[in-house]
Amino acid sequence: MAHHPNLDPGLAAALEATPLPFMDFGALRLEDLPGVRVQHSATRAAMAPLVADERVTIEDRTVPGPDGDPDVRLRIYRPAGQDGPLPGLYWIHGGGMILGEVEMEDPRLIDHVLKVGCVIVSVDYRLAPEHPDPAPVEDCYAGLVWTAKNAADLGIAPDRLAVGGLSAGGGLAAGTVLLARDRGGPPLVFQLLVCPMLDDRNTTPSSREFTDAIVWDRAANILGWTALLGDRRGGDDVSPYAAPARATDLSGLPPAYIDVGELEVFRDECADYALRLVQAGVSTEFHLYPGAFHGFDGLFPQAEISRRAAAERVVALRRALFG
Repeated sequence: MAHHPNLDPGLAAALEATPLPFMDFGALRLEDLPGVRVQHSATRAAMAPLVADERVTIEDRTVPGPDGDPDVRLRIYRPAGQDGPLPGLYWIHGGGMILGEVEMEDPRLIDHVLKVGCVIVSVDYRLAPEHPDPAPVEDCYAGLVWTAKNAADLGIAPDRLAVGGLSAGGGLAAGTVLLARDRGGPPLVFQLLVCPMLDDRNTTPSSREFTDAIVWDRAANILGWTALLGDRRGGDDVSPYAAPARATDLSGLPPAYIDVGELEVFRDECADYALRLVQAGVSTEFHLYPGAFHGFDGLFPQAEISRRAAAERVVALRRALFG
């Protein structure tokens, strides 16, 4: 498969050395997803197995979900030997609304605990299509409310809590932050949105351009949004908590950090959301990584551009959480 001429040379070399398994999302049916999830989890575990680090403790807890819905599993990462209170990061994993689990983010979050010096709580929300909107974002919000209420027990400073996420998790993070504003809390100091999935309409130039993008292309994006929203996808009856690009009022939100790759479907919706945040008076830092595709840093963390992206996020988190 020929790559885009703008592909970063370091990522191109990494792809040549370790080709990624290709999934034809255009041919995938929603009923195939249970088997795909098993395969995805096995591939993830093989590519990034959990390596225990005695400097970080990991604990799973089951906490109340949204009213009338099942409980939610949270995974808590703490610096070993530090009781706090420390700043907290509430994290939401990616997976296009249809895949993923908290375990997939173990390497990233262990690294953040060590380099940022915070407590991290990661939420295992329900997936579509079995659990369509608003289940995923309501799970995320319920976990955030529990985290804030139990901050002292978790060793988190309640006035230093941020929300972050990657891909679908980035979109859910943005929606969770909107819910926190509109429901009167919990108070948040920062939102870290890594290549967030924000817009179900698929009408931007980048959403049309990348029909054969690496990792997550237009067909995959349409599949993910259809799983979440069904027949409502792209129509008028879509909540901004599900698709934050739909929000007409972005004022009163915590400062934001958004990054995205040049060669991905989400490029333009992320750039537009960052600009609209600034225009609404929200202090925002935005990074567009040239020649990068979706999830590049997680797949090839040793590439120079991946190390740079990871380092920039750590700097932003430390500045936001520690002042």
